[in-house]
Amino acid sequence: MENRSEQTSKKNSNVIYFLIIVVVALLGTDVYLYMQKKKDVAKIVNQSEDEKHRLQTELDSLEAQIEQVNTGKAKLTAEMQSRTDSLQNKIMVLKRALAKGQLSVAELKKAQEDIKQLRYFVTKYTADIEELRQMNASLTTERDTLKNQVATVSQKATTLEQQNQELNSKVKVASALKMGAAQVVAYKIKGSGKEVDVDRAGPAKKIKVNFTIASNAVAEKGMHDIYMRMIDPAGNLMVLGDSGVFTADGQELQFTYKTAIDYQDDGTTYTIDWLNPNKFVKGTYTVLLYADGYTMGKTEFKLK
Repeated sequence: MENRSEQTSKKNSNVIYFLIIVVVALLGTDVYLYMQKKKDVAKIVNQSEDEKHRLQTELDSLEAQIEQVNTGKAKLTAEMQSRTDSLQNKIMVLKRALAKGQLSVAELKKAQEDIKQLRYFVTKYTADIEELRQMNASLTTERDTLKNQVATVSQKATTLEQQNQELNSKVKVASALKMGAAQVVAYKIKGSGKEVDVDRAGPAKKIKVNFTIASNAVAEKGMHDIYMRMIDPAGNLMVLGDSGVFTADGQELQFTYKTAIDYQDDGTTYTIDWLNPNKFVKGTYTVLLYADGYTMGKTEFKLK
């Protein structure tokens, strides 16, 4: 019994010694960890100013990069503007953390990691802005090219219109009737109604203007209005009251007499009869004929 009691007492003593050793080891480990942590904190304390300055410089650089992008000419989309605000807010948060002074190991590591992420996002953001700027530049170039093309087409259209107008004017001039040969004869009228040609002003009562029209392949065949203006020896237009006006050679003119002829480009001789309600005087008279807005021709005759 005594031997069994002694063995039991010995086992209990061994357990107690083991527990004491374990407690001492744990205390030693805690002391080591505490000292190591204190050492790490001291290390951060010694290096915090340089690290803080480096982080502050990097944050300032990121902020300046974002600001430079924002002041560019590229128009930001709503998504890009939201990303800009988010990046700037993160930078402000990190700056406030640095402004506290000493950072813990965890805060320092987190700040370093946040800055790495910020650097990535700012770089990608800047690339997106540059791509948008290039797209805008390309669209602007394309727009300017289209504007130039439109201006060129418009100029060509204007030029063609002017050329067309000039061509129409030339065609109109070319198609206007022109007088060929012309002769004016004065007549007196006997009591019987018979007409006798005279060269003296006293007995003359009417004139006949005999004329041909030069051949014109582009002139319109058919009826053409003919206007006659007769100028007396004193230079006055001979008219019957308010005879009316017409336009020729870009001017509005009063006519002495108006008639119409059927032009067929066949060499026909046409005659215009004009009865003077007043008396003829001695001198040279001028007869001008007009058709299709232009002067056909001019001839003269003299009465003694």
